[in-house]
Amino acid sequence: MLNIVLPLLQAGSGAAPAGGGMGGGSSMLIFLLLMILIFYFFMIRPQQKKQKKIEEARNSLQRGDKVVTIGGIHGKIVDVKDRTFTIEIARDVRIEVDKAAISFNEAELNSKPESKKEEKKEEEKSEDNE
Repeated sequence: MLNIVLPLLQAGSGAAPAGGGMGGGSSMLIFLLLMILIFYFFMIRPQQKKQKKIEEARNSLQRGDKVVTIGGIHGKIVDVKDRTFTIEIARDVRIEVDKAAISFNEAELNSKPESKKEEKKEEEKSEDNE
């Protein structure tokens, strides 16, 4: 990347044109704006989309969903409040955690909601058969 940037900077800081104006300043400004756009579209915007997707996934959780907290505690949601979940981690052992403490991996975020519903139905059927 630096090999690309240095020649552009050197070209922008060349000698002043014969008219005495500042020809290098405008190219430097264009280069700076181009770098800002690159940072926005390749770093900031994808992160914002990811955060929005995580927030939507946390808000869509409901009773009976299995979750993992950011501390690594596995459990099943038994109660949903405005800002917290009550999670059952063992029989008659319940903890209350903040919604932000629920972690997701990429596979869960990218899976379709219909497939999650189908997995729940299959789990319920297997529990009924036992």
